[in-house]
Amino acid sequence: MQFDSASCAHRDFNQGSFLRISANEVRKAGCLKGISFELLLTQNESPRTILKHGPLSLLLRNGKVVLEIDSIELELLPATKHSWLTVTVENDDECLAVEVRGHDALYPIHFRRRIDAVSWKNLSQDILFGSDGEDKCPTLNARFAAIKLLTEDGEVNWTFPTLLPRGNILDKNRMLVLEVLNNPTFCVTSLRWDGSGFDPRIAPTHYDAIHCHDDDMGPLDWPASVIAEVPAAAEPGVYAFEVTCDSGKEDIVFFVSTREARAPLLFVIPTATYLAYADEFLPPHLYEWLCEDRGQRFAVDNNLRSLYDYHSDHSGVSLCSYRKPKATLRADYRYPLCGCPHNLPVDLHFLRFCHDNGIAVDIMTDHDLHERGPQSLMHYKAVVTGSHPEYVSMEMEGALREFLSSGGSLAYLGGNGFAGTVAFQDDLMELRRSPLEAGRTWDGPVSEQALSITNEPGGYLRNRGRGEFSLVGGAISLMGFSGARPFSRTPASHAPKHAWLFEGVSNETFGDSGMVLGGAAGYEVDATDPHLGTSPGVVVVARATGFPDDFFHDPTRWYQGGEDEQNSRRCAEMTIRHLAAGGLIFSASSVAWCGALPETGEMNDVGVITRNLLERLSMDRS
Repeated sequence: MQFDSASCAHRDFNQGSFLRISANEVRKAGCLKGISFELLLTQNESPRTILKHGPLSLLLRNGKVVLEIDSIELELLPATKHSWLTVTVENDDECLAVEVRGHDALYPIHFRRRIDAVSWKNLSQDILFGSDGEDKCPTLNARFAAIKLLTEDGEVNWTFPTLLPRGNILDKNRMLVLEVLNNPTFCVTSLRWDGSGFDPRIAPTHYDAIHCHDDDMGPLDWPASVIAEVPAAAEPGVYAFEVTCDSGKEDIVFFVSTREARAPLLFVIPTATYLAYADEFLPPHLYEWLCEDRGQRFAVDNNLRSLYDYHSDHSGVSLCSYRKPKATLRADYRYPLCGCPHNLPVDLHFLRFCHDNGIAVDIMTDHDLHERGPQSLMHYKAVVTGSHPEYVSMEMEGALREFLSSGGSLAYLGGNGFAGTVAFQDDLMELRRSPLEAGRTWDGPVSEQALSITNEPGGYLRNRGRGEFSLVGGAISLMGFSGARPFSRTPASHAPKHAWLFEGVSNETFGDSGMVLGGAAGYEVDATDPHLGTSPGVVVVARATGFPDDFFHDPTRWYQGGEDEQNSRRCAEMTIRHLAAGGLIFSASSVAWCGALPETGEMNDVGVITRNLLERLSMDRS
């Protein structure tokens, strides 16, 4: 391990995405005659910079677009939100001309003003879009498109691609660079979008805009203070660097994945879900906190956002990076909305249970499965999930389906899994939410469901005929943050084909305690629905009912029998499906299931059922 004490210092980070054409690129362009761009302003609560070049600043102040240059300050026109404008600043007969043209036929705008300001001519300085370059005010919440430099040698044009670029943007003809800073959102509708289609692959010019936010964050490229090499012989598992200081200590979690199959079972750590939830903002004025957590408080104090949060302009956060603080990814994390452990600490509890009971498992992360594909599963008898594998890429889901079709088995030990589509690129993960996903999270417009990383549809996998119902048999039915419920066996569970799962369990009802809301069925629970894709081969072996009134239904489900049928379906359903290829799929149907496993040195019915399942799946494929 290498330690550099000189680089071990307090580090700052800047939030807010913006665009820049460097002075060097401006000089390459030739004699500058003007700048043109398309602009759509969103919500901005304080003074902001729209455009800055040398002494010229086009500002947003007190609801007005204001021009400042030299000692001149002019209010040009009222700022219009959510309406596309074309803005042009150019030399005009020895004067500076500013023109703003609107494109909303119901609110027409055409403004042109000439100003005697010769100091702007022939400058070769940085051109900034959405930032003052000095951090005197937050960056601009806005969309930009069709940026042009007007020069004596012709136009330099930049078009924003629908696919998220890995670097900066080059103009098509002269290869000049437009810098994109702090991860704004690509693949959003532009002035050219007319509602005729929702697929950027078919109409890329409809999605050639970029959305900048004042709370966007790029990866933190801080100098490394510690460099540690993981030994090749290191056991796969969940590890942490312990960082200590005068005021206390903190554990920084990392994962060591298996290099080759050594155990019959593979536990896939749901790192996509960890990323989606990490540093959730949860402002206390909007959500009641049932407990304090230092990581959650750090997220609020530092204006960090998760994929469950809104940007400050009320658009949804769709990009996150693992190269940023993850203050809520800890073994002792407690989720303020439910007052109990969530995600990583619950999955660690499962891994301790396996260790205590001699159940051998290899470990892989979601990211590994995405990158390595189906071949990474071929030597295992079964794949085991964590407590909340909610988000998957198409590559991950495809790998699981191929594994199951070849005779493998799946132990789905969670709830609300395999629901949302994500995509990965380098350090980034992207999630686009659908308006059909009504709830406490943000809803994106139907026109912007496509992922910028792949341009494939985002939202629920089930909307594409894939995902939870067709894969594991059920999907989220209820969500709530009060008391969890126990399960009760169904008559089908006593059939010889399924009775092995409950061998050693004497009670018909089980799971009345646990670290997640005090039971085995809680937080988010799943139920079957043949109308939405549950296979006829799925068998319900246990059911939990009697959930408190504050557990609310999945709003995307429709019940033919209306409210009476809906009330009859206030349940969680544990299922088994035996597959034609020889494997099986078990669904615990509850985020709280792993939290109801026994502590070290103890055993309970949830532990017996889980041990029976994993020992059965560890046997050779039939």
